[in-house]
Amino acid sequence: MVCSVVYCGLLPLYNTEQKKVMGVKLDQIDIAMLNLLQQDASLGVKEIAARVGLSQSPTFERLKKLKQEGYIKKIVALVDNKKLDKNLVAICMITLKEQGIETKQNFEAQTAQMPEVMEVLCVSGGWDYILKVATKDMPSFHHFISNRLAPIQHIANINSNFILNEVKYDTAFLIEP
Repeated sequence: MVCSVVYCGLLPLYNTEQKKVMGVKLDQIDIAMLNLLQQDASLGVKEIAARVGLSQSPTFERLKKLKQEGYIKKIVALVDNKKLDKNLVAICMITLKEQGIETKQNFEAQTAQMPEVMEVLCVSGGWDYILKVATKDMPSFHHFISNRLAPIQHIANINSNFILNEVKYDTAFLIEP
């Protein structure tokens, strides 16, 4: 089925042919809804429906389906770290002494529970993990490293880089039609 839909000038003209993403078929309306929500998750069903050219009921059902299928993990507010006095943000590269499953699971479980840790990424290359850490200032960061992170068993090396200026910050994934 192919039909054209105009998205109120916000998005280009698309057809509703389905695109297979992760084994599930998304049509252009699903993709448009995901793109809209990635830019502003506070949009209500009424506003989304108007922008994608559907009535509220099918828009609500599509949103429900996108949540059930895991396309929408959660809806959050992105807050300004500086307004919360989290002025120092560091990227910490971690190497573990050993690579056993239990060692990695222990490290992941412990770091995932630390409120200063914003992200825990298991990576390939010269490091085993990358952490994004936010603290008030350098003394707070030093305390975090010395008293919270370094005591975790099997850490071989911690290398920290501090963010001087955030040039681009985006949480939206490009979803192409």
